[in-house]
This record gives sequence, C-alpha cells and structure tokens, in this order.
Amino acid sequence: MTNFVSLISGSSGNSTFISDGKTHILTDCGTSGSGLKALLAQIDAAPESISALLITHEHSDHVKGAGVIARRYSIPIYATRGTYENMCCGKIDEDLVHFIEPDTDFEIGGIGIMPFSIPHDAAEPVGFSYFVGNDKFSIATDMGHMNDYILSHILGSKKIILESNHDVEMLQMGSYPYPLKRRILSDIGHLSNENAAKTAMELVKNGAQSIALGHLSNENNRPELAMLETYNRLTDGGVKVGSDTALTVAKRYEPTII
Repeated sequence: MTNFVSLISGSSGNSTFISDGKTHILTDCGTSGSGLKALLAQIDAAPESISALLITHEHSDHVKGAGVIARRYSIPIYATRGTYENMCCGKIDEDLVHFIEPDTDFEIGGIGIMPFSIPHDAAEPVGFSYFVGNDKFSIATDMGHMNDYILSHILGSKKIILESNHDVEMLQMGSYPYPLKRRILSDIGHLSNENAAKTAMELVKNGAQSIALGHLSNENNRPELAMLETYNRLTDGGVKVGSDTALTVAKRYEPTII
C-alpha cells in the first residue's frame, strides 16, 4: 500500500513523503535535520530509510535542511540544474547529485517519477507526479496560475497535494508591501483559494479520490477559508465531499496523511 504524507506544508516549510513500502522518497526538506527526524518518527519512518530527496525549487521553505540531511545520511538529491545551482545548501558530494529535466521521467526503486514545469519565480522549478503500480500521486504547489500543461500532468491523480495559498481579499487588504502582494498575485506567484477550487473540480472529474490543500499562507489565508472555497465549488458541481472524494487541508507543522 502506498503511503503519501505531507510532513509539513505552508509558507514556513514544506516536505512530503511517499513510499511503496520498500522505496521511501522525500520531496523537499523545508525543516532542520532534527525537525525532519521528528516528523518522520510520527509516521514510523527514519531519515536513514530515505532512498532519495527530490527538490521542487530552491526557496528556503523547501530546501532549508536539504544539504544537512543529504550529507548526514548520504541521501541522493534529484533536482533540475537551475534549482541545484541556486540552492544554498553547502557543499554536497557530487556523487549524490542527480540532474533531472521537466517532462523526462525516471525511476527510483519501484516508483516512477515525472517532473513537470511550474510557473513560479524560481530558477527552474518543477512539480512531481509519482506512479506506483496503476496509481498516480502528485504535488502541485508554488505556481502563479493553473494552465493546460500542468493539468495534463496532474489529471488522473488518485491523491494530490494542491496549492491553495491565499485568499485574494485577505492578501489585498493585508499588511504585505505592495511589491510582495504583486509578486504573490502574479502569474509566477502562488495559487489562490479560488483557483485551487476550480482545479480541484477538474481533478475530481478525472478520478481524484483525495485532495489535500497545501502551502497555505500564514498571513493571507486560513484553513477554514481554503476548505470552504473548494468544498463549495465541489458541492455546487454535484460532488459529495467525503464519499466521492476526500478533502482536507495539509497541516502546517505536523504530518497529514493524504
């Protein structure tokens, strides 16, 4: 049975765990080495068991502990060249570094992986879809907008972590300086609750059994707002949340089983 878990999710840190029972893959490590160890312990896993560390992009809330755990546990890192060259993670043994490219799949153990480009203000950012047997799982966060290209990669996912970063009104009325508001609202910023809800509807139409809304802003969103926006969109479209599909919000500081 596949274990797909958001370890932490939000503007303060992100990390996701997927396992087919034999191969354990970590995507991003936006926490300290000790923090990761504590999080993994909550799902009966350990850093020593991690087969690979995949990186979506170089922002600190995704790579804070990447260099530490790669060196400490000799975990291979998989990232695009642009991402790796812009990570501030210290020196890593070149034998541990594997460059990947969007739209070029690869395998780690029994898990197939497909990186896809995402529109975000980073060097060469990607999302990931994972294939275990006949099932597909995806992470789609840190993107300023949804488009047909991304949809083509994430549709058909059984389970997915989908960005629902901000409530537009909260962001516009909040204390962030104007340039930061403009960046978040731009096409290379972050996905709003409204756009997440629209995407969730398409995912459910294409078989999504579980959606976790992730990467919520601590300043410009609330879990209940994100949940309500997507819940209303789904129910208005005739979806029975809880029976047709599961819907949750990925927790900021502790694991969420998807």
